[in-house]
Amino acid sequence: MAWQDNVRKVVPYVPGEQPESKEIIKLNTNENPYPPSDVVKKTLQEFGTDDLRLYPSPSAAKLVKALADYHGVKEENVFVGVGSDDVIGMAFLTFFNSDKPILFPDVSYSFYSVWADLFQIPYERPMLDEAFRLVKEDYYKENGGIIIPNPNAPTAIYEELSVMEDIISHNRDVVVMIDEAYIDFGGKSALELVEKYDNLLVIQTYSKSRSMAGIRIGYAIGSKELIACLNAVKNSYNSYTINSTAIAAGVASLQDKEYFEAMIDKVVATRERMKGEMARLGFDFTDSKANFLFASHGKMAAKDIFEALREKEIYVRYFNIARIDNYLRISIGTDEEMDKLLEALEQIVSA
Repeated sequence: MAWQDNVRKVVPYVPGEQPESKEIIKLNTNENPYPPSDVVKKTLQEFGTDDLRLYPSPSAAKLVKALADYHGVKEENVFVGVGSDDVIGMAFLTFFNSDKPILFPDVSYSFYSVWADLFQIPYERPMLDEAFRLVKEDYYKENGGIIIPNPNAPTAIYEELSVMEDIISHNRDVVVMIDEAYIDFGGKSALELVEKYDNLLVIQTYSKSRSMAGIRIGYAIGSKELIACLNAVKNSYNSYTINSTAIAAGVASLQDKEYFEAMIDKVVATRERMKGEMARLGFDFTDSKANFLFASHGKMAAKDIFEALREKEIYVRYFNIARIDNYLRISIGTDEEMDKLLEALEQIVSA
């Protein structure tokens, strides 16, 4: 069929499974196990159906202002999108237009290579070292832009802010993006560097720490020049990216900081407890600063554990990818869910 010659062919990103059954313990997509704040719930309950008749604000002005106030920046420094995936994809399209390859770690968020292929952007993936740490010197060479997740996914490792700044300072002629989807669970954000470096774009999301993966809000903070470029591309593609309910819920979530911090503390406490419990069962793992563990077992293959857990209706994430094919990524659930996971793991590894 001749029309196939003109079709753009890419290998798509494969997200974690979303099972329909409520009986399954779902620890495979890094969602927050706790609901969003009651302020969000109340806002959605009071949301007027008549508002759905109208287009949402193309600038998502209320959400942009709320995020600017929350982070202590100006509204001109904030860009919002439909989850951080939308924000990153738009940023790839906007800023990575050189014939030089962009750089991102060989073990990192697998969507980066998908976007690069989709937008026909050349790329290279400098290897993390044997401990899955960044080798900052690998990012000193000529390139067309950089994106680094911190904490990294799927390794859960956080690199100190000094490492991030070193890479940014060596790349003042390109846009450097720091993908901070998990930053609220540990580490220091690069947001404090935005005023110092006009080529830095910091990207965060409501999907993890704010328990709102289902409503899809992501945002970027950067210099007014970077944000203006992003908005120009967005408005050339789709002006109405954020829907009205998302804008309202996103503003509401920022109003209950006490609840937000309490839920973060709960996830972190469970994560730290799980490190000790899983070590007792013979697991090794990185020092996670995210809401998941990146773990391997000394005597049993990760794929076998993954399949055995599925039989017990417990879903974790397995990557059949070089360097990490003997690791499992295990989201932090409630204490009750993690106790059931431990019980299952004990049976599996002892057998």
